[in-house]
Amino acid sequence: MAIAGGAAAVYGYLEYTRPGPLAHAKVFEIEKGLGASEIAAKLKEAGVIASAEAFSTAVYFTGSRSRLKAGEYEFPAAANMRDVLNLLVSGKSVVYKVGIPEGWTSAMAIDRIRGNPALAGDVTTPPEGAIMPDTYVFKRGMTRLELIDEMLAAQTRLLDEIWAKRRSGLAIRTKEEAVILASIVEKETGIAGERPLIASVFLNRLAKGMRLQSDPTIIYGIVGGKGKLGRPLTKADITTPTPYNTYTFKGLPPGPIANPGRAALEAVINPQQTAYLYFVADGTGGHAFATTLEEHRRNVAKWRDIEGNAASAAAAEAIETSAQSPPGGQNRLPDMDAPEPAKP
Repeated sequence: MAIAGGAAAVYGYLEYTRPGPLAHAKVFEIEKGLGASEIAAKLKEAGVIASAEAFSTAVYFTGSRSRLKAGEYEFPAAANMRDVLNLLVSGKSVVYKVGIPEGWTSAMAIDRIRGNPALAGDVTTPPEGAIMPDTYVFKRGMTRLELIDEMLAAQTRLLDEIWAKRRSGLAIRTKEEAVILASIVEKETGIAGERPLIASVFLNRLAKGMRLQSDPTIIYGIVGGKGKLGRPLTKADITTPTPYNTYTFKGLPPGPIANPGRAALEAVINPQQTAYLYFVADGTGGHAFATTLEEHRRNVAKWRDIEGNAASAAAAEAIETSAQSPPGGQNRLPDMDAPEPAKP
């Protein structure tokens, strides 16, 4: 009997450590509520293990019956029963990622979230500016509502953290205003080092009672959360009032025009101290900044001389005309090189 028992133990160990039947790595989901024998049967049916009985026996002798965790697992090729059992006990199931780039609107973010098949359920579009742009990690079966709640909570924590460190004397008075202005800064430039400069321009203009005259606000007033206009701005776009057309009124628009990231929020709460009131595209992907209208006009002239900008001349003339009645006009050319939302 001792010899027979020893032989059985050796055979069991060999089965436990023998390379499994998988020829290639395989992702397989273990549903919640299954017992050890049911899990063994499903693993055998999926071709992950060679024997459900041997696996159940191993679960029993290792004391793992109550430690097996549901989830979606990636089993490597030739994984033996020990590897499979250890993986199920560890709970290291497959994780998924969804990225929300800085400057995306909430509608764009929801489209991406709805299009991810690993998420469950549906969700309504959250308010503009309420999502923290980031890459979020989750497991299959997480609901879209749970993921959105995580994004909203992350943005609230970030804003509270940054707002507590704000510079005194800013022309913005509330966290909500900070998000609005940060969303405009986010859409005006994709160059990290420019954000504090552009924030300073807008804050200086707010302090002086000047109109912001930001092209991205016009675009948002036309297309809303869709993000892209798909064509250059026209004179009619610039002169037609909308709640978001900052060429036609002073102060901030009624709400954010995108979801700003940390850098844009930090830029408006701790901007670079400058006397700049104007900026225009410089042809390199960045902007030229100016303190006076005369200096700005020279920058505009340089921008016009760059090949390919002639098509913007008509719109530029409309902006220049509006600039003749201070303190309103920013005398900017439309930022045709302003960053478009990142593609999925």
